[in-house]
Amino acid sequence: MSTGILLFHPNYAASKVNRRLIDELESRHLGNVTVRDEYALYPDFKVDRAAEQAFVESVDHLVLEFPFYWYSAPGLLQQWKDTVLTPGWAYAGGTALDGKTLQLVVTTGSPASRYQTDGEYKHTMKELLSPFELTAFRVDLTWREPILVQNTSAITEDELDAAAKSYAEAFTD
Repeated sequence: MSTGILLFHPNYAASKVNRRLIDELESRHLGNVTVRDEYALYPDFKVDRAAEQAFVESVDHLVLEFPFYWYSAPGLLQQWKDTVLTPGWAYAGGTALDGKTLQLVVTTGSPASRYQTDGEYKHTMKELLSPFELTAFRVDLTWREPILVQNTSAITEDELDAAAKSYAEAFTD
């Protein structure tokens, strides 16, 4: 199965966690996994619809990876969805995504305990990520449970190593 990881990190060069996840994955030289840094490709937010649709069509498993900002995704990811997931291609008669899967990889600075109904934020990650699950449903992508790496603001090197290993193994056939 081919996997396409679309990385949406506005400051990837300064990222400790997302960079470590991608580095671990790339160190394994997996021929079935392609990573695209969307902010490097589209710093002006002018997403190339044809190129992105062609990429998505070329993979079986689509992964959207991003840091969680203000209980959502960075702005370019929304722009990407608005530009790429068009009627006639992704839905409303379009079948380009049929048979494909969608998974999120989300990093949060806060610990998981804050994302509970009785936690500080009063909502679970499942609730906060539900718009992505609904999008998957709307465009006929099969939803896979997200990979969450939380408490990144206080993550230890051992925890980061374990998270990176687990992340890379998730995409190893």
